[in-house]
Amino acid sequence: MVMTTGLWIAAGALAFVSGIGKTGIPGVGILPVALFALLFPAKASVGIILPLLICGDLVAVASYRHHADGRHLARLFPWAALGVVPSAVMMRGVNNDQVSRLIGVILLGLIALHVARQRRSSPAGSGAADVTTPVHGAAYTAFMGMLVGFTTMAANAAGPVMILYLLAMRLPKMAFVGTQAWFFFALNVFKVPFSVYAGLITADSFTVSARLAAFMVGGALAGRLIIRHINQKTFEAAALLLTVLAALWLIARPWVAA
Repeated sequence: MVMTTGLWIAAGALAFVSGIGKTGIPGVGILPVALFALLFPAKASVGIILPLLICGDLVAVASYRHHADGRHLARLFPWAALGVVPSAVMMRGVNNDQVSRLIGVILLGLIALHVARQRRSSPAGSGAADVTTPVHGAAYTAFMGMLVGFTTMAANAAGPVMILYLLAMRLPKMAFVGTQAWFFFALNVFKVPFSVYAGLITADSFTVSARLAAFMVGGALAGRLIIRHINQKTFEAAALLLTVLAALWLIARPWVAA
């Protein structure tokens, strides 16, 4: 994999932003997924990002290690693991153009879910979290778990789905972030052998990941400081807009390049 200086700089910046998304800014995590798939071949981008995400997960787990709700981890993880399997099989048999379109479509769907979650999370005229969201039953958990597993294996972009699930479970803020941190750490580690099987993680992709890991960790460490000094709504709106544009380009790129 040939890496120019400009490509390293861009990839490092995206890894840093992805790290910030690991430590508390909702919606930011899907932006680097889209842009990584523009910088690299689509399948390679999925394999490069996964080890980076695990590095960010380690920082998040260290930050929120006492706050996870083990009940929700136990309920959701088996279904997510089940969703990973068919996604890995599918990824092994698709080409870069197909993955490019798939990531674009997944991102647009997740953005729609994320925006829907935002509109429901705060009642009009108040900054309080929505406590009226119903707690769903076992069927909802199974569906959301498999959707998380399938989406994270295909595009490393299941964050908005997980947010919707945790909101539906009415978790307090610290339990919310702690449960999410532990869940994605466990799930991303679980995905590693499947990613190798699907040809997503290779010796070349892992070399790139290793060189970008410091940027991911730096972003994760900086995230909790940065969030205090920015307007989160403005930042998230900009991230979502850029992700929409990137997703549309991913869908159109195979035809433009043809």
